[in-house]
Amino acid sequence: WYNVYATADGQWVSIGSNETRFWENAIAVLGLDERELPDQHDQSRWPELKAILAERFRTKTRDEWAALAQGRDACISPVLSFGEAPSHPHLRERGTFVEVDGIVQPAPAPRFSRTPGAIRNPPPATGQDTDVVLAEWGFGAEEIRGLRDRRVIYDLGD
Repeated sequence: WYNVYATADGQWVSIGSNETRFWENAIAVLGLDERELPDQHDQSRWPELKAILAERFRTKTRDEWAALAQGRDACISPVLSFGEAPSHPHLRERGTFVEVDGIVQPAPAPRFSRTPGAIRNPPPATGQDTDVVLAEWGFGAEEIRGLRDRRVIYDLGD
């Protein structure tokens, strides 16, 4: 049952409420009666519990579930796309993402107070190392040109 679940809008939420107090809060957010559910720690009934949760999560959108779980220790969270994650308030507050040369990327982790990490260079441009990597994998120059001619791979400007 500790998983990600599809929501009514085709998005996803995660649930990871292992501890009893988090589980009780999650069940409350979901509007379920714990007495009617399989025991969360009975592994033999996890498929049944997972099916119940999957059915329930499909009744609302991802953002509706996120709003219901907001501020409650329920360990229910929206699954964000890479485009959404940098602007999420929690991640923004923690500085989880940084922008280097106009490219948003994850900040170095873990973070240490005495030896903070830093990004020294922007990431490579898409396709920048394609020829080098293919050559390392044993592709010859002719094969790489053939792949490019057939548009299996392409130059950065294409």
